Amino acid sequence: MSPRRLLLIDPDRSVHDFLMGLLQREDRTIRNAYGRSEALECLRSELYDLVLAGQGPDDLDGLQLVRQLHVLQPNAKIVFTGDPDPARVLRAIRAGAYSYFHSPLPTVALADMIQQALESEPSPDDILVLSARPEWITLGIRCKMDAADRATHFFRELEIALPAQVREDVVAAFRELLLNAIEHGGRYDPHKRVRASLLHTPKSIIVHIADPGKGFSLDALPHAAISNPEDSPIRHVEVRAEAGKRPGGFGILMTRNMIDELVYNERGNAVLFVKYLDGGR
Repeated sequence: MSPRRLLLIDPDRSVHDFLMGLLQREDRTIRNAYGRSEALECLRSELYDLVLAGQGPDDLDGLQLVRQLHVLQPNAKIVFTGDPDPARVLRAIRAGAYSYFHSPLPTVALADMIQQALESEPSPDDILVLSARPEWITLGIRCKMDAADRATHFFRELEIALPAQVREDVVAAFRELLLNAIEHGGRYDPHKRVRASLLHTPKSIIVHIADPGKGFSLDALPHAAISNPEDSPIRHVEVRAEAGKRPGGFGILMTRNMIDELVYNERGNAVLFVKYLDGGR
């Protein structure tokens, strides 16, 4: 396999030093651009597998360069960085970004996402913004595992203003139910989508996830921990192994412990959960 080519665009040299130390590998070549003209020269002169574009002055803001990025590097994955700003995150999703990270940049999460981006073959519309009102955000997510990983991280960035523990509870619950929807409702069919909505009220966070499947009954889930008999607390693990399903099955049980209310529709192909904020009840 030929070396992967990465382009880092950011006006801050300390950011480049950090990213070079974090992302440099034997199978990667990394080029740095510190200004607009230098960035455009790099984009025109060589093809890249991934562009990591930061936030600087308007003439060097990655999101301001997005049109040129798509024209000059149509096959490159793009990861944007910048302020912890939900509106900016939504712009990144709409721009077809692979991911978004706010500053100060993390280490493990960013390195893992870059590796996943380099190994994956996403479609540019794996994640669509269907509603972008601050109080009501809806995403259309293809039934693919990498799309679920990316959507979960976008979800975390969208909820950056929440207290850390509340945010992690909501994000973890979202991920578990999204994976259930993609696996059981979408059957990992990339031609199908899950619809996920994030709603804010003054007193609560509400998440609604609808999948394209026929649904299920909570009373007939032998592959889920919530259905284990009292005398066999890990029976669902055996059922999942026999059916060739991924390890897991704790999603609904875990979710109930992290959020305040969990409701399924009659068919079982849509779920809503509520996390109350301080004083919300």
